[in-house]
Amino acid sequence: MAGANGSLTLTVLGSGTSVGVPMIGCQCSVCLSNDARDKRLRPSVYIQYHGRGVLIDTTPDFRQQALRFGIERVDAILYTHSHADHILGLDDVRPFNFRQRGSIPTYASDEDLATLQRVFTYVFDGRQSQSSRPRIEARPMNGRSFDLFGLEVTPIHLNHGDGASYGFRFGNLAYLTDHSAIPQESLAKLRGLDVLFLDALRHKPHPTHTTVDGALEHVRNLQPRRTFFTHMGHDLGHEETETRLPQDVRLAFDGLAISSEIPA
Repeated sequence: MAGANGSLTLTVLGSGTSVGVPMIGCQCSVCLSNDARDKRLRPSVYIQYHGRGVLIDTTPDFRQQALRFGIERVDAILYTHSHADHILGLDDVRPFNFRQRGSIPTYASDEDLATLQRVFTYVFDGRQSQSSRPRIEARPMNGRSFDLFGLEVTPIHLNHGDGASYGFRFGNLAYLTDHSAIPQESLAKLRGLDVLFLDALRHKPHPTHTTVDGALEHVRNLQPRRTFFTHMGHDLGHEETETRLPQDVRLAFDGLAISSEIPA
């Protein structure tokens, strides 16, 4: 999965919703589908460049994702927001602490860092423990771009219902999940993209997520070269849904790997 010199590789670790697909107890056609692309773990991606590996979100499925896709190092973690389906796998970064013999820089908004500190008190309280625990360096994001291992990373503020989440732009690629709207000032940071990932939960409106039609409207506005929808529920069967999309818009799926050139 490693990116070549001058490029980055994004691997989709999970393209599903907070409950995943198939959903527990559901007998719908998508949950019973034999298409591997309809099996969706919780939403996360892994980005590789310059010999580094950057994880976006630690889902409850992170251990399974790391084993499935052969993740060997995590040099930094970026959090989009602090909902359960995006943070509850934090404890499973411990093997990377062991292997790398150090702590992992972890970036999130002040509000989301406060939630992490509350949910994972044992990670941050500084008390002596006979058990191992994740070793992370909390680094608050202030909304401005920052350097991460020689690549500029731009946080993209998003509306997530009444709350907020963050997408991230790396060079000519941007990953946005869990958004109900993209503010105008954020749209301005998403021009000229080679690859764009967008939330597209389902066709029916939802108070905290974007519909397929809403995501397509963003595509028409921003005009990236390629777009992939993610954070999809069991309303969207992969094969059937793609037949109704423009050729430059596809559905993400677990294991999808996309490369993008890093601007000089």
